[in-house]
Amino acid sequence: MDLPHIPCLRWGVPYVSLNQNDIIDYRDRRPLARVSQVNAGVVRRDLRQAARARAALGKKTVAELIEISSRAGEFFLREDLPLGEGDRRQTAEDYVKTLSATSGLPHVMVRRNMEKIHYALTQMEVILTGLTRKLDFGIVDRGYGEQHGTRIGLFPMTDALGLVMPSNSPAVNSLWLPAIALKIPVVIKPGREEPWTPYRLIQAFLAAGCPAEAFGFYPTDHEGADAVLERCGRALVFGGQETVDRHAGNPGIQVHGPGYSKIILGEDEADNWQDYLELMAASAVENGGRSCINASAIVTPRHGQQIAEALGRLLGPIKPAPVNDEEAKLSGFANPAMAEYIDRTIEEELKTPGARDCAAPFRNGDRQERFDGGNYLRPSVIYCESTDHPLYNREFLCPYVSVVEVPPAETLARIGYSLVVTAITKDQDFIARLLDSPEIARLNLGPIPTMKVSWDQPHEGNMFELLYRRRSIEFADGLGPRLAVA
Repeated sequence: MDLPHIPCLRWGVPYVSLNQNDIIDYRDRRPLARVSQVNAGVVRRDLRQAARARAALGKKTVAELIEISSRAGEFFLREDLPLGEGDRRQTAEDYVKTLSATSGLPHVMVRRNMEKIHYALTQMEVILTGLTRKLDFGIVDRGYGEQHGTRIGLFPMTDALGLVMPSNSPAVNSLWLPAIALKIPVVIKPGREEPWTPYRLIQAFLAAGCPAEAFGFYPTDHEGADAVLERCGRALVFGGQETVDRHAGNPGIQVHGPGYSKIILGEDEADNWQDYLELMAASAVENGGRSCINASAIVTPRHGQQIAEALGRLLGPIKPAPVNDEEAKLSGFANPAMAEYIDRTIEEELKTPGARDCAAPFRNGDRQERFDGGNYLRPSVIYCESTDHPLYNREFLCPYVSVVEVPPAETLARIGYSLVVTAITKDQDFIARLLDSPEIARLNLGPIPTMKVSWDQPHEGNMFELLYRRRSIEFADGLGPRLAVA
């Protein structure tokens, strides 16, 4: 079988390794491509040349790299791009079908993720303006300048951004895109089932005129992933709570773990819960429930059982659909063991008194379902009698949401960390307390889905602040420009 082969990219130079892994179709386990693998030694050796890579990217101005990013967005979304060795090319539709086949995402979700990435690339100036708080981009080019009437210097904290990527959702790749416009090369360890998106993005950047040296692409094992995190001065890593705990306190590593995102009904809006039922359902099920900004809990002062039962009635009947169904709402699991683990975990913890699955009566079948050769998990809506129940504040790679009643005065003390909170309230005192909470990373005031993203406002970490540091700067007479400071 003539399988596509995806090589490593060692600062833009393709490298074919003797060690190769097959990427397989999640339904029939048929191999679809072969990917070269490198060991940690190769990663460590190549990262010694990171300064050279940054110098190559640094020859472009930020303005030029913004233009390159915009062109790359169009290439990524629409054009045929190189795929591995030889003259093989990948159409946009081939990308959709192949990524769907290896990740379990239906075609419609892959396309939505493509649109998100396209938007991030084509609106890079807007994104950088938000990340830098309207910094003059020339300051990144020069290393000094003025911002809001104050003289500042600027310097990079690393020669390369390390990325240990997941396989669950292609749109997470949008998080690293500003690094290129900010003149920082990227070193990518792709997810095992999802090399497609970072590789296609690299090819789109190259077609748009970005220096090839800006990209390292290293499919590797756990030791190699650790080398990326350890040897890059700054890095992003994605994973579960164990990953979050492992890297806690390391300022050089930005960890993207479970979001535990929530919808909170205020005392003044709890009786109007039916008006927000569709918003709750969409926040839980969009993107197959795979995103950290999917709502995984709903907190209300009352009507908790009614809300859970109504959501169960809405979400419980959702079933797997063919991958090309434009109405598909569930994703298959590339790793069947993960689906089995999640299903088993929920069932075991339901044995603890004080919780029930309100979607179960409407599923007319099991939570885990085989369909078209793949493993799927149908939605779960868990009513919890208390925030102490183990199924409250949990997050799984499927549509899962818990509902709990909490007295308004205790809400912020009991909800736990939340990447996104949608607070449906007009109570100004409660809003003030929400604004003051350090446990909320992103706050939506009013009926805004948790999945709504404003690209000029990062919802988890700020890429510019991760990559650059400000410093004071002054010039003696004759040694530099005299900048007018108000």
